[in-house]
Amino acid sequence: MKDHIESGKILIKDAFARWYRVPEYQRPYVWGVDQVSDLLEDVSYALSTKQEGEYFLGSIVLQTHKAGGDFSSDSYDEHDLLDGQQRLATCLMLHAVARDLTTDDQLKDASRRSIFQQENKFDGIPERLRIVFDIRDNVSDFVDKFLKKDGGTNDEDGLVSLQKSPDPSVQNMATAVLEMRKYFARADVPSIEDFFKFFRNKVLLIYVASSQLEDAFRLFLVLNDRGMKLRNSDILKTLNLRALKEAKAPEHSQRQAAQMWEEMEGSLGDDFDTFLAHLRTVLVKEKARLSLLQEFEQNIYERREFLKDKKEYKQLPPLLHPGRETFDFMKRHWSNYQQIFSGANHHVAGTWEFDNLITLLADTGLADFWVPPLLHYRDVFGEERITDFLALLENKFCGDWILRETPTTRIENMNAVIKKTDEAHRRANSKHAEGIELLLQSGVFAFDITKFVHYLDVELMYGRRFARYILYKLDMIYGGKGNRLQPPREVSVEHILPQNPADESQWCKDFSAEAREIWTDRLGNLVLISGRKNSAQGREDYASKKINYFKKNIETFPNSLRVLNTYTAWAAKDLQANHTGVLDNLRAYIETCHHNATVLTPTCG
Repeated sequence: MKDHIESGKILIKDAFARWYRVPEYQRPYVWGVDQVSDLLEDVSYALSTKQEGEYFLGSIVLQTHKAGGDFSSDSYDEHDLLDGQQRLATCLMLHAVARDLTTDDQLKDASRRSIFQQENKFDGIPERLRIVFDIRDNVSDFVDKFLKKDGGTNDEDGLVSLQKSPDPSVQNMATAVLEMRKYFARADVPSIEDFFKFFRNKVLLIYVASSQLEDAFRLFLVLNDRGMKLRNSDILKTLNLRALKEAKAPEHSQRQAAQMWEEMEGSLGDDFDTFLAHLRTVLVKEKARLSLLQEFEQNIYERREFLKDKKEYKQLPPLLHPGRETFDFMKRHWSNYQQIFSGANHHVAGTWEFDNLITLLADTGLADFWVPPLLHYRDVFGEERITDFLALLENKFCGDWILRETPTTRIENMNAVIKKTDEAHRRANSKHAEGIELLLQSGVFAFDITKFVHYLDVELMYGRRFARYILYKLDMIYGGKGNRLQPPREVSVEHILPQNPADESQWCKDFSAEAREIWTDRLGNLVLISGRKNSAQGREDYASKKINYFKKNIETFPNSLRVLNTYTAWAAKDLQANHTGVLDNLRAYIETCHHNATVLTPTCG
């Protein structure tokens, strides 16, 4: 390649006929179960619904340079991965899993060739890996043992042991391979042979490459900082304003629509696309499979259904029309969105319960697929019994998360609430009270409460993503509906019995080494504090720790205050009593919410 920029689309089978290098400055492999599961589910969905179509996996940015071996004829193009390492590494592992699981010799051979080139000394062909992980010896060892070697991914015990590797890339790669094997062991997914026919021949990447590092890096910055995700909303805006103009809407209406869009975009900033994605979910009621723009164009405005028997598409009625109908829909939901997140919903039930639930749910960060069902409920039923609905929604969301449902299942369960809302409204013939009763008493919010509590009882919680969430939930429960949940900006999860007590401390007299191993990271030994953890003060004996550390750092946390005020000592019996108490209160709260929805009492008490 000369000094110019090259771009195009490339199928997986062709992408894995090239050679790549992950430079030393790249971050580790960080994809987890959620991302791997999403890739597998999305490709399978595309296979089942659009066999003749192509599926876009994403973009990669490359710096291309010449490389060679001992023979001058072995000169070849090698591509440094500036962007796309995660998805290409995942595809590499996926080929290794396919090689080891399939009984089809052709798929085995295609998978081997996609992982590495075998040596042929008579033709001067050296052995060469498709992806080289520069100066990452542990990753190279992992690739050699589990990916390059036939049957390598069958060593599940070895993979499980590497999930505790100190190298984050190795740890995440081992988890990814195990997740892939688990997925293809399911009876409800395509066979690995059918999956790979589609994966290699219909799944594509967009690549942009340059021989100059500066140019390639600039492309990476453009694509990630200024480009594609913001263009979706820009194009949607243009599309809908054009529809208004074509419908001959008055000029002042066109100006008002443009102004409303800009006000929403200005208020939400980078979250505007997320808001649009929530509206998409309200309409489509299914997990997004395409880009935001494609979702609106193909699944809302110009819907089509592929008829497998006829091998043709059938046109479906739009869920929403571009132009005035879209702007009205957005305006209505924007108003609901603003009120929901205003922090000013005390009027709904005369308590802070609604706002506390929003504060709690917002702590999940990126996992915001609870927002569309709440937006839809408010659009359909207004504020009538919306707090009871939100309490059930939060319990379901939390239950699915703690019980380790897959991201796809959790999203589907939230979308099932949207569908049930429509069904209840329709069955009640638009009578709000009857529709709400049908919705709240349906089984759409159900989950295994006993299993949920048991998991929180026996699992080590410290370090789990949801540990802080559960402690917030306890703060909400112990604080009551009259107390506003207002956590400070910086919050930490703190142990009462410290992780590393001094040998001469009271802790080591009150707790044996075995007891500390069992109880230190359990829920009953954890509280929230404001600010960062202080290791020195955290190791003090309980009496001094209460005064010097906890007292000034837990003023806004009801559960933490309760522990401080209730327990004058913290021996094994105190820890176990607190552990049992918080579990009992969590169970009682959840069961009360479900009971109150059944008897139609507007409270979760």
